[in-house]
Amino acid sequence: MALASPEAAGVPRHVAIVMDGNGRWARKRFMPRIFGHKYGMETVVRVIDHCQKRGVEYLTVYAFSSENWKRPEDEVSGLMNLVLVGISKYLAKLASRGVRIHVAGDRSKVSERVRQAWHEAEEHTRHNTGLHVTVAFNYGGRWDIVQACQRALADGVAPEALSEEALSRYMALSYAPDPDLFIRTGGEVRISNFLLWQLAYAELYFTDCLWPDFDEHELDQAFADYARRDRRFGGVKTGAASGPSA
Repeated sequence: MALASPEAAGVPRHVAIVMDGNGRWARKRFMPRIFGHKYGMETVVRVIDHCQKRGVEYLTVYAFSSENWKRPEDEVSGLMNLVLVGISKYLAKLASRGVRIHVAGDRSKVSERVRQAWHEAEEHTRHNTGLHVTVAFNYGGRWDIVQACQRALADGVAPEALSEEALSRYMALSYAPDPDLFIRTGGEVRISNFLLWQLAYAELYFTDCLWPDFDEHELDQAFADYARRDRRFGGVKTGAASGPSA
């Protein structure tokens, strides 16, 4: 996948978000954790709307990681149900605004009802040409790299032909440019197995704001910080000092 132009500034073309802090947000309000995820889903819709207004072309959100199966069974079940509720509640609205929905992740472990809901969302928005929204569900960066290698081998790609460009065509987000800006809410400072291949040159932005509280102002702050970054992708500017940090 081609990297975005180093000269590009202002609003990122592709934003990737780890939506962290739903459970803590709920606990602070003496509510079950699933209520935090419910409010967090509403935040996703607000962020989609604002990304559209700001001219973002691709938005990828980490909804459920391949490690999240370790969570309590009632929370996992609640998250699966939220998939169905969210699609039923918001699909028509998002589709009418030109949003195209993609789902990235291992679909083999989720129920047929969830797989069918994903299929409905993708098919219903297939011809839309607006903001591409990818929901990473049962997704892991290591899984993505392994499945890409497996698919390439199954297609008979020879070892000497397996370049970065060739393997990129088999990644789960092969239709999208690599993220320009990675955002993680909730105060944790790690990537957590999210888009390991694709985040190689992304700008990283971390905030203590819990995901349900993440609003248009918080997103604009992240964009403003991104606009101040000097993106050189390993190169140097003419006249700049040489060295790893230049």
